[in-house]
Amino acid sequence: MSYNLISLKESISNVNGFYCDGVNVGLRTDSSNGDVGFIRSDYPCDVSAVFTKNRFQAAPIVHFKKYPKNFQTNFLLVNAKNANAMTGERGIKDIEEIFSHLPKELDIKNPIMSSTGVIGVPLDKSKIISSFEKFDFDAKNATNLAKSIMTTDSFEKEICFRVELGTDEFFHIAAVCKGAGMINPAMATMLCFIATDANIPKEDMDELLIESVDKSFNTISVDGDTSTNDTVILLANRASKAYNKEAFKEALNIIAKELSLMILKDGEGANKVVAFEVKNAKSVEDAKKASKNLSNSLLVKTALFGEDPNWGRIASTIGASEIECDERHLQIYYDDLLIYSYDEPVLSKEKEEKATKIMKKSSFKITCDLGMGDKSFVSYGCDLSYDYVKINADYRT
Repeated sequence: MSYNLISLKESISNVNGFYCDGVNVGLRTDSSNGDVGFIRSDYPCDVSAVFTKNRFQAAPIVHFKKYPKNFQTNFLLVNAKNANAMTGERGIKDIEEIFSHLPKELDIKNPIMSSTGVIGVPLDKSKIISSFEKFDFDAKNATNLAKSIMTTDSFEKEICFRVELGTDEFFHIAAVCKGAGMINPAMATMLCFIATDANIPKEDMDELLIESVDKSFNTISVDGDTSTNDTVILLANRASKAYNKEAFKEALNIIAKELSLMILKDGEGANKVVAFEVKNAKSVEDAKKASKNLSNSLLVKTALFGEDPNWGRIASTIGASEIECDERHLQIYYDDLLIYSYDEPVLSKEKEEKATKIMKKSSFKITCDLGMGDKSFVSYGCDLSYDYVKINADYRT
């Protein structure tokens, strides 16, 4: 079946049967952006989710997991400025108390919550509850929602596709996302909420979300730190009655990949986004391990910031990955420029100038050909600048 993906503005606002908005209740001192947001559906939604691999999972994740398998919901609440993590049983009870104040006329079923911000501080329940009086629960303002979940983000992140199936049938899939720091490819440290009106089976939701996250959010690294709150949630209310698995898969993969690259572009203090391709490895596991180590390496990141074509940091990181490799077979490229081979390890002045020019670009690729097999993997990272230290040195203030 042929299909077309049409890009639309205002992300979740376009999805049939969904409503969303964000307001400021004083959690964030800067009132220009909201600090509490919601997503509501006219119809019960099936839910698929992928969470952080951090062993200290935040209260909203623990609360989510208390629901029975394959539960449905029609409401999601999210707050910034406070992660509600490492708050023990109190954190879970605070969520339950907040939900007890939801307007009865909304007929909310199994509400779920997500939070981002400072770890170890109890929620300001009264302020979050006050949002229920400020919200227009029939609003369709995805940009307000996207702004309300920002922490150190410098811009809101949202995307939407109308998927036309070649007949009169179509469905929407859209998402909002936040993330700029504490980003490590281990179910990347961010929040992402995806809504669709497609008539997608629950088993397809679970399968396609895991695959998509593994190819997108799990391939990026800003600083190598994994948060307590990482969450990707897919909500499907089936309001459109249309569905095609291949079309949905492509749209979901594009959304996840684009949002993950937005996170890297917005990495705290970042100036450039770099792809790390490890190819001709002996196994996929070897390629993945080396590629992710490159995207996480502080020495590599600082070399990117300094625009220093020091291939030694690349080679050293690969060797430290403890994978099957041999310096006699290794070749390292910056874009298409070969900067290291066993027979020609010393950079000429001309080649170093070309490499430096490549490193001045806002995005480029570093390819490491191991010459050990035929497996490959690509991960993505950014440079590490002085601003990263400044931003995180006073994060709580």
